[in-house]
Amino acid sequence: MARYEFLTTWLLRAPRAAVWDAIQDVGQWPQWWRGVESVAELDGGDGDRVGSRYRVRWRSFVPYAIEFVFEVEHVALPETMSGRATGDLEGTGAWRLVEREGITAVSYDWRVDTTKRWMNAVAPVARPVFGFNHDWVMRRGGEGLAELLGVELVAGS
Repeated sequence: MARYEFLTTWLLRAPRAAVWDAIQDVGQWPQWWRGVESVAELDGGDGDRVGSRYRVRWRSFVPYAIEFVFEVEHVALPETMSGRATGDLEGTGAWRLVEREGITAVSYDWRVDTTKRWMNAVAPVARPVFGFNHDWVMRRGGEGLAELLGVELVAGS
């Protein structure tokens, strides 16, 4: 398996509660996040969504699809949400939201291994392409979230 670690940050001129509501509503991501093809809720989890499971299918700039199940393992409203992915990618992801002076900083820490044989075989030379694809999808997420909320995306990486 090939290991990838990404840290994405979005700065939105929006209250944290509004940003949190959009991010934790995973089933609606395809409506505003370009690159998310589909989301199927497999389990709703508890009242804070701990234990919830989603099958998510992504398609990035380079036309190949990635699908995995993500299970929410930890939630601290409205600051952090983290969990584990299994499928085409396996590993962990963690959202963190901090608000200061009307701007919410959203960070996403994604640490995964690829499980597709072809991705592992080409990883030594394709790593920059896979990184570009991740960055492309995450930029679309920040832009889509800002549009959904009707706010300014101050910065996104």
